[in-house]
Amino acid sequence: MTEVDGLTLDGLVGCVESAVAAPSVHNSQPWRFRIREGGIDVLADWSRRLEVIDPAGRELLISVGAAILNLRLTMRSRGQVPIVRLSPDPTEPDLVARVAPGPTADPNAALDALAEAIPLRHTNRRPFAPVAIPASILDDLIDAAAAEGAVLSVAHPAVRDAIFSLAHTAERRFREQGTYVAELSGWTRPSRGRHDGVPPQLFGPWDALEAMPLRDFGLGVPEIHRRTERFEPHPTIAVLSTVGDTPADWLRAGQALQRVLLVATTHRLASTPMTQPLEIPALRGMVTDTASGRWAQIILRLGYGQPTALTPRRPLAEVLLTGDR
Repeated sequence: MTEVDGLTLDGLVGCVESAVAAPSVHNSQPWRFRIREGGIDVLADWSRRLEVIDPAGRELLISVGAAILNLRLTMRSRGQVPIVRLSPDPTEPDLVARVAPGPTADPNAALDALAEAIPLRHTNRRPFAPVAIPASILDDLIDAAAAEGAVLSVAHPAVRDAIFSLAHTAERRFREQGTYVAELSGWTRPSRGRHDGVPPQLFGPWDALEAMPLRDFGLGVPEIHRRTERFEPHPTIAVLSTVGDTPADWLRAGQALQRVLLVATTHRLASTPMTQPLEIPALRGMVTDTASGRWAQIILRLGYGQPTALTPRRPLAEVLLTGDR
């Protein structure tokens, strides 16, 4: 292959293959990529926005931000410093970032480990072991968020209980909305050859004590039977926040989220997003730290869990454009 700023075309395609492994709300995978001029354009696919829970596209751009972090890490692991420009062309609003290979970089074991963790990271909605996460590991997660300009705060028990109460409230409100149930069904109902959404085998079990307020993906597919299990009594909950709440902050939050999740993966931690309270403005305000101006972007449940299956991914033919197409 011909070298393109130190990366072959195959190398750039490999970066995109890593990007699509990023987490996204309801596994909607709301992104497209375009290889041109030796770099990779990252485009938001607004046709995949969840209109009920994400009317402003905040969670969509967080998802895209996570994909950008994967691009950066993979490019770095291939020996090039990634150069990132956000919103590089105001005439193309869907183009949210351009990631291009920069100068040659020496190997970095820590960053290479994160790149290697990309295909291993996945959401786990099963019960976690009742084991405390060591403080040193929590510090690593906090540092990971800070490296991307965000703040990760581990909730004390009282704050955790308050967040759980808000999550239960949000879940009840959503259940009362027919539009929410219809939207959820659209991303959970199985069909032959589907490569997005959350398949039934990944819904997770019922909480026997109905204490863990995870999103009820089974609400959209009521005929699916799920077994009941007991979840951990004292889960670790963390809130990722940014100073600011603009689209650029949402992209930053996505990159911080993915770095946190990859660091967690290297420590063999499992994770589950708990975003319901952040999808209702009044409830999100109760989680946001108004005194410091930090806006809550993601709530994470962290712990040690048994491996689960990976969510499906759309083929590159659906998300990868080439040239000016």
